[in-house]
Amino acid sequence: MSRWGLKRVGPLVREGAGPVADAMSLGGPPLQVDGLTVRYGTITAVDRLSLTVGPHEIYGLLGSNGAGKSSTLKSVVGLVAPARGSIRILGHDPSLEPVVAKQLVGYVPESALLYDALTPREFLEFVASVRGLDRADASQRADNYVRAFQIEEQFDRPLATLSNGTRQKILILGAFLHQPSLLVLDEPLNSLDPRSVRLMKELLTQYVAQAPRGVLFSTHTMEVAERLCHRVGILDHGALVGEGTMDALRDQTAQGNATLEEIFLRLTREEEGVQAAVRALGGR
Repeated sequence: MSRWGLKRVGPLVREGAGPVADAMSLGGPPLQVDGLTVRYGTITAVDRLSLTVGPHEIYGLLGSNGAGKSSTLKSVVGLVAPARGSIRILGHDPSLEPVVAKQLVGYVPESALLYDALTPREFLEFVASVRGLDRADASQRADNYVRAFQIEEQFDRPLATLSNGTRQKILILGAFLHQPSLLVLDEPLNSLDPRSVRLMKELLTQYVAQAPRGVLFSTHTMEVAERLCHRVGILDHGALVGEGTMDALRDQTAQGNATLEEIFLRLTREEEGVQAAVRALGGR
């Protein structure tokens, strides 16, 4: 029996029923982005980006700092308004159906923004109540994730007192809690210990295998993206300069045995700059 005492706040999401099931019946991909452009004043952060996250797929979005990754993810979850282009989440337009679209998405932001006065238990109770989750289902699922991530001892301590890694785990739990059709993860492995990184990779693989869900995953860790993602998209100055499986990217760059890091540096034209910097530093 769970120790939670959750209160329902309206029937927003129930597994197997309501908007999630209705959206799944449409047969559209978890995410479809067409011609997305994001601007901040005169600066174009994302330039006519198109990509699709298919069912059962983990899609890795890669790019240097400032390439437009976070702006893309924030547009998908409705935190940034696109200047042009369209976004569809299982066929739903977030600009026309914001509540339904948000019900279908779980989001881990790049920075751990949490209510520091709450404990992890209270935060997850809040998430469950806002999501309108069934009390028993949410409690059991939360208990399972808490044990898996080994945060039982921290579960009733104020979030303000917890390490960055533990706070990141709580954000991840909050995103998984309602079992969304689309997970949008912005550098989710930041601050995690090696065990939790391995656990997270296993969970994501299992998550998309069990149902036609999708994951849009942003990371700077090339080894993780190469091993975890079914396809990757490489952003450079807001534009998609490469996309596909590892084999497709190797064909695109004519590098038969290249690692993802080598492909990334080739497509973003950064390899020469790295070598020049190394030579300059070595000459000092």
